[in-house]
Amino acid sequence: MGAPTNGTAAPPPVPGGAVRWGIVGPGHIAGVFAQGLRLARGGTLHAVASRDPARAAAFAAEHGAARRHGSYDDLIADPEVDAVYVATPHAHHAAPTVAALRAGKPVLCEKPLGIDPATTEQMLAASADSGTFLMEALWSRFLPAYVALRDELAAHTIGRPEHVEAELGFRASYDAGHRLFDPALGGGATLDIGVYPLQLAMLVLGPVEDVTASGSLAPTGVDASVVAELRHAGGTTSRVVASLTEDLPGTAQVLGTHGRLELPGPMYAPQALRVLTTAASPDGPEIVSDTTLAAPFEGGMQFQVEHVHACLAQGLRESPVMPHAVTRHLASVMAQVRRQLGAV
Repeated sequence: MGAPTNGTAAPPPVPGGAVRWGIVGPGHIAGVFAQGLRLARGGTLHAVASRDPARAAAFAAEHGAARRHGSYDDLIADPEVDAVYVATPHAHHAAPTVAALRAGKPVLCEKPLGIDPATTEQMLAASADSGTFLMEALWSRFLPAYVALRDELAAHTIGRPEHVEAELGFRASYDAGHRLFDPALGGGATLDIGVYPLQLAMLVLGPVEDVTASGSLAPTGVDASVVAELRHAGGTTSRVVASLTEDLPGTAQVLGTHGRLELPGPMYAPQALRVLTTAASPDGPEIVSDTTLAAPFEGGMQFQVEHVHACLAQGLRESPVMPHAVTRHLASVMAQVRRQLGAV
């Protein structure tokens, strides 16, 4: 695993030992992370923090955390916490992330890193200024099917990739106070689930040069559904769909000059990758190979966790798989999508 071009070295938190994690925000995704940590090598759950002491105590008991804290600052100051996982609602990512980085604690922060480019830049700057590791937790990129996808692209199995189609959606009961629909919590389809198909398109086709977005707004002003047509560097294209108003198959495919790659639903956690290669014939392209790669797995977060452990062991400030440049560009694209929709 090579160092990113703009990375700087920082000492591993516990050379030769297991990384002791602290979780900020004991919500649903924190529980998924705790499960992944149990399946991962090289780390343990040491502490959890919540502004509600009862929630911290319940989470610690359920997931086996040795310590619980009644404030985020107390967890960050805990000398036995080596790394911090931030699992608060989107709008509350920045403060604990910046505080942990300034304290020299590596951070894995849930996606999206920041709710807008300015907030994202503030968090990335804190990593750069402190020389401390920070990664946006886009766990999909570390799953076996995504690793296989990158390998197939590198091997040019389907020729030159030219187009990506990806969709993700579910029907959410409207509740103005729920985080999905609350502007103050960073609600909306783009930030919550649109980030997954967007990052896939960027992973395959590179930077986005032009965005055309349409969709609908919820009564609170957040984006309820979005369709984004993207033009990437080199003239390739993608179409991504995200919706909080309808159940979608959640599939994705990469179309190339000599075939296609298919990710079954849900495309953010696919259990396999289908590889179809084609050849020209008088009647049009015909499939000459149809292969399924990647074995089913339990959980899924463990692959991301083990990647972070490897980065810390190497003294990296950022991940070569989910580098800061991608996080920065992703924040910019999501902001353009939301701005075109007029989302709050």
